[in-house]
Amino acid sequence: MSRVWRTIRGYILWTYERGSFHYDVMVTVILAFIFLSPHYINFKDKPVERVPHQTVVIVIPDGEGGFVYQVDAAAVGGKRGPDVDAALLRVIEPIAGEVHLVDYKAVVDPAGKVTAYKVRVTRP
Repeated sequence: MSRVWRTIRGYILWTYERGSFHYDVMVTVILAFIFLSPHYINFKDKPVERVPHQTVVIVIPDGEGGFVYQVDAAAVGGKRGPDVDAALLRVIEPIAGEVHLVDYKAVVDPAGKVTAYKVRVTRP
């Protein structure tokens, strides 16, 4: 029994020479812990999921080879009618180049306030 305790004490105090069997066992146990423990232990160190912040424009593929531009309502400035068309184009054209406005749809929050516009455009 004394030999077992001496071996355990050698592992704890790290007294074995490099290249020896016990040294290799200790290194293998450490490496196994480093690489295998994240699969079995939740360290709660995952990054926080971030929702893209709507600063001005979000570009979304429409599935038909084109794009839908989601423009923040603050970029339009509360305009109505044809002024909204011009304001949307003024925001989108620096990103997409010369485009023609096909249609747009207001995105409304539960309170009924317009928060953004989803805009479909085509290239000339």
